[in-house]
Amino acid sequence: MKKFGRLNFFAVVMIFIAPVAIAGGHKKDIVDTAASNKQFSTLVAAVKAAGLVDTLKSSGPFTVFAPTNEAFAALPKGTLESLLKPENKTKLAAILKHHVVSGKVLASDVTGKKLSQATVNGTKIDIDGTSGVTVSGAKVISADLGTTNGVIHVIDKVLLP
Repeated sequence: MKKFGRLNFFAVVMIFIAPVAIAGGHKKDIVDTAASNKQFSTLVAAVKAAGLVDTLKSSGPFTVFAPTNEAFAALPKGTLESLLKPENKTKLAAILKHHVVSGKVLASDVTGKKLSQATVNGTKIDIDGTSGVTVSGAKVISADLGTTNGVIHVIDKVLLP
């Protein structure tokens, strides 16, 4: 009877731990991770307005260079409000996709290197890992936020294609 009890305990533990282990210890995708962090509320609103939620919830993997609320606030007055209008959905989507790279790129992958990387929008971003990490002039202020479908790097500016 003790063996049966231990096996049941092991099975229950594996039911709860295995999905976390499979996802690299992360329980949320890119969208849910961003939505759970107040510093990304503007980004999440923009992703919804651009119709990119399903894309960023897909299997990926993706690397997202995520501007903070402060980064969006630093845009010229009226820019964000204009981009969030339904008639500017295509333009907003293009800007947001300029922040996303296919594949999982960790900070350790770019340390000591300079490279140009294609975004999912088809544009290029320049990543400089020689002195900290910058992405097309935006400073990475927090790196390697793991998700089930990729990684998020927090940046201090909105990247414009």
